[in-house]
Formats: sequence, structure tokens, C-alpha cells
Amino acid sequence: MAVPKKKMSKSRTRRRKSQHKVAKPHYIIDPETGVAKQSHRVNPVDGTYNGRQVKDPESN
Repeated sequence: MAVPKKKMSKSRTRRRKSQHKVAKPHYIIDPETGVAKQSHRVNPVDGTYNGRQVKDPESN
């Protein structure tokens, strides 16, 4: 069974845990509609994804 040989210091533990943070979502401006949307998501205004119509625009 794996057991640590030495005690991990508080600074070392906190340095590792400081990287576990929530990243804010990345938005891009759609060139056709000009609305901000997330990458790899359906456009909320016109219902298109990757140049195709995938849902009705009025059913947001």
C-alpha cells in the first residue's frame, strides 16, 4: 500500500491546491449574428451549429 514517506508541508499542499480553481467560460463573437457564444455550443439566437440549422430559433 502506498504511504507517504514524509509529511507534506502546508505550503506545498496549498501550492498544489491553488491550481484547482474554476475557469471562467470563454466566449467568442459569432460573425453572422454578432452575439457572444461559447465555442462548440449551439448559437442561442439563430439555432445554428457549425453552419447547420440544428434547432428552431424561437425555442430558446
